[in-house]
Amino acid sequence: MEVRGLVKNFGETRALDGVDLDVREGTVLGVLGPNGAGKTTLVRILSTLLRPDAGTAVVAGYDVVRQPRQLRRVIGLTGQYASVDEKLSGRENLYMIGRLLDLSRTVSRARADELLERFSLTEAAKRPAQQYSGGMRRRLDLAASMIGRPAVLYLDEPTTGLDPRTRNEVWGEVRGMVDEGVTVLLTTQYMEEAEQLADELAVIDRGRVIAGGGIEELKAKVGGRTLQIRPADPGALRHMARALAEAGPRGSSDTVIDASEGLLNVPISSDEQLTAVIGVLGARGFPVAGIGTHLPSLDEVFLAITGQKASTPQADGPAPGDAPENARRAEDDHHQEVPA
Repeated sequence: MEVRGLVKNFGETRALDGVDLDVREGTVLGVLGPNGAGKTTLVRILSTLLRPDAGTAVVAGYDVVRQPRQLRRVIGLTGQYASVDEKLSGRENLYMIGRLLDLSRTVSRARADELLERFSLTEAAKRPAQQYSGGMRRRLDLAASMIGRPAVLYLDEPTTGLDPRTRNEVWGEVRGMVDEGVTVLLTTQYMEEAEQLADELAVIDRGRVIAGGGIEELKAKVGGRTLQIRPADPGALRHMARALAEAGPRGSSDTVIDASEGLLNVPISSDEQLTAVIGVLGARGFPVAGIGTHLPSLDEVFLAITGQKASTPQADGPAPGDAPENARRAEDDHHQEVPA
């Protein structure tokens, strides 16, 4: 996936303001950002549901504007809310999607049964989707996006409102698809989800990519490392902090004493600085019981980059399909559909 300078305006609101992205084949790009950042607008453009006002995007070798029909045959999309037909059974939903993708009747039935089994929906296959729980609908929606064996899969906040067990099942299926060579673009506000699934991250805010790279790379850029030192004598914490302040290794003046954990936390930015801190303590004769390093959590990275707190998955949240219409407000509230 190659995205260059994507721009999308809704009236006076600029939802995307020159987005650049690269996604390697067979990997997962996690797209993070607060509500209204432009994540869903980006997904809609890359899945041919919206036309960009400027910029280019090539997905699986197809231009999203000039070759939408060809592209639709090789992509799958699971949106924020399950889009299954509730009057049809689970099997009928999957069969219908297969036929719409020009699969034969035989292949459509075989793929439907295969995916119902894969997503633990076989026992509910003949029941109308309206009788499914929120988690079952979400799994059915994900199965529908896979009917055509897509090369690229878009997952727009796929586990919103799911309980932990169902969320883990969805994660397992996504990993399985990536192992089979599928490329995934995942939008999420859940830091745990990003850490579990993403190979690389892109942070979007106000329509722009403001940070990107590997998870550990972003952690190192934002917060650096913290050297955590556990003295053999917990009563020596303040003496150790004073010794570091007097000796003056860079960053030692920001040392934090965690008396409850019996730790000395020293911000460090390099291996040389780590060595200097340990050298000072050794030279002053402080016995050390343990040493470790700590990188900031991805949640802390998100907060530092965007100034907003990331979401935490809720076990008992409403099912995606049950959300009231007036609550379904995202950055794509005013969108223009592209004719088929």
